[in-house]
Amino acid sequence: MNLTELAARYEDKPAIVLGAAALSYRELEQRSNRIARMFRSRGLRPGDPLAILMRNELEFFPVVWAAQRAGLRYTPVNWHLGADEAAYIVADCGARMLVYSAELAELAAAAAAGAPALRARIVAGAGTADEHLDDAIADMAETPIPDECEGYYMLYSSGTTGRPKGILPALTGDPFGTGLGIDHLMASAFGFGPDTVYLSPGPLYHAAPLGWTFGTVRNGGTAVVMERFDAEEALRLIDRHRVTHAQFVPTMFVRMIKLPAAVRERYDVSGLRLVVHAAAPCPVAVKLRMIEWFGPVLTEFYSATEGTGFCMIDTPEWLSHRGSVGRAVRGVLHICDDDGTELPPGEVGTVWFGDVKRFEYFGDPAKTAAAFDHRGWNTLGDLGHLDEEGYLYLSARRSDLILSGGVNIYPREIADVLTLHPAVLDVAVVGLPDEEMGERVHALVQLVPDAEPPGPALERELIEYCRARIASFKAPRSIAFGPVPRLPSGKVRRRDIVPGEQRG
Repeated sequence: MNLTELAARYEDKPAIVLGAAALSYRELEQRSNRIARMFRSRGLRPGDPLAILMRNELEFFPVVWAAQRAGLRYTPVNWHLGADEAAYIVADCGARMLVYSAELAELAAAAAAGAPALRARIVAGAGTADEHLDDAIADMAETPIPDECEGYYMLYSSGTTGRPKGILPALTGDPFGTGLGIDHLMASAFGFGPDTVYLSPGPLYHAAPLGWTFGTVRNGGTAVVMERFDAEEALRLIDRHRVTHAQFVPTMFVRMIKLPAAVRERYDVSGLRLVVHAAAPCPVAVKLRMIEWFGPVLTEFYSATEGTGFCMIDTPEWLSHRGSVGRAVRGVLHICDDDGTELPPGEVGTVWFGDVKRFEYFGDPAKTAAAFDHRGWNTLGDLGHLDEEGYLYLSARRSDLILSGGVNIYPREIADVLTLHPAVLDVAVVGLPDEEMGERVHALVQLVPDAEPPGPALERELIEYCRARIASFKAPRSIAFGPVPRLPSGKVRRRDIVPGEQRG
């Protein structure tokens, strides 16, 4: 898993493909070595913080691999954020250097202005007054630095409702080439190897796209990376590159399913051996359609950036436990009520993982303490239940739960129904304040391009569609039409829907 050894073995084999360009193992090795030497020459030592503000582009990979082999604690920053939010992360992570894409110069300048620890800004590209990456590494050798050791990415929680927090990694100082846990899990549990061609459609500042793209290269495969997700383009890449492994979130499944049949049938997806999905629960009907289309190759996992518990379920298991996110393969599952008392199978409560490694939210001991109970169990704030065989079924995030007239309503159940209406492309369901009921169910619906114009008639149709399929008290009392604000990870950005929303 040492890139130097991989480059010697695979030489000109593509490590990364992005658009019409590619980066070979040899090129990735040489350029990342030069950047790692630049980091050392600027005083960055193992454990030091680095911020990376870059789009999904080829240059991202040498920068990140350089940080990894230099033992740095590096933070890829979400470039979809506003200036204040990006500045908060660059300052909060304590970055001493910021490497950024030329196209993001304005955001980088704003982020740097509020980061007191920052000593250098380096641009990957041209067009700004900052030092250019090519100039910074011009005199650097292409051989490895003598003190290589494994670094780690420090990612920030999604921040769907409040300020994101960095999840502090445990920097081991292991020799470079040891690999991270995900690298080994991908080989042992998911079958990644030298013949793997992995499609990564998500933004690289998120845990799964970053970690799984890294892991593909660590295991000798080729990662095909999308600049941004597009449903038909994903199918075209699967066909063109004979993709064997891919990873999606449920909203991507929905967008692919809702392509015209003629478009879906244009592309050959028979080479897929594994399709991984996570980040949000997948509606049962959507998953069944994907299995019918792609074959019995879907594997779902449930975890989080915090990296404590981990559940997994493959297609044969899921077909006999529909709606489950699997059994725990890391940690021990517990379902508890609000007093911490463990609940029996079938009863909904908070999902806890026991027998897990502790983690820290960077610079926030109070939030860290709140994530664990007195037994050392950790919760991510999700609600769900176990069946008699130990399979987990998620209901909602606790912060998403709607309490209407004293009754708990789970938004996921309503969203899963609305998603299957032919006119609906995307949907988010939230609770809005209501003087009589406390909260009322409200849906924000994004329509497919050829749907009838939004208005009272379509609103009534969608409400009646829900009432015909779930209990009437769960059906939305109001529906608005417009784009659903989602993070690129697929999670709904609730604070853009609910006025004054600060939960989370």
